Amino acid sequence: MSFTTVIFDFGGVITASPFEAFNRLEQERGLPHDFVRRVNAADPDSNAWAKFERAEIDAAAFDSLFAEEARALGHTLEGEAVLAVIAGAVRPAMVAALDTLTDRGFTIACITNNVPGGKMGIRGAGMTRSEDAAIEVADIMARFAHVIESSKAGVRKPDPRIYLMMCEKLGVEPGECIYLDDLGINCKPAAQLGMHAIKVTSGEQALADLSAVLGVPLP
Repeated sequence: MSFTTVIFDFGGVITASPFEAFNRLEQERGLPHDFVRRVNAADPDSNAWAKFERAEIDAAAFDSLFAEEARALGHTLEGEAVLAVIAGAVRPAMVAALDTLTDRGFTIACITNNVPGGKMGIRGAGMTRSEDAAIEVADIMARFAHVIESSKAGVRKPDPRIYLMMCEKLGVEPGECIYLDDLGINCKPAAQLGMHAIKVTSGEQALADLSAVLGVPLP
């Protein structure tokens, strides 16, 4: 089966990885490297982060619950501070690739784990803090045939249901799809469903791998 559809994660793929911002925050606060990731990896299906991405709690509850989880691991860090740095800078080459793929007749879509907007200055699907950044993200999102946000769907990656939801919406089989994500845990279920999964470590690597699979030159 030939590929017809390319599905992108947003943060860490279209934008720079939020983990880079988390590491800077950890350094500023004197916290261990990758501490935020440790908090989010603990009890990953029912911790504060998971609940927030499924819109089961609001921003204020996330702020306090994340702080409790951080304290349980021996350090002080409020959830609001994590949200303040989460939005990464847009990778222009990735945006150009979206346009190239569309021009070549591929369907492009996005599955993103995010949190509800409107609280603590969070704006839109990209979880940005400024109006200009929110407009930039909205312009990118408008390129996709369909976008699934965990905070609106009530289900988050790596739950296989969210990938199948996208396939159903687009009317495609998983085997027709390429899926890009910066987290291996999110690539695994996509691959198990039959998608060709690409783990993103940098914008350059992602475009090179995608170009090689499709046989299409990308910027």
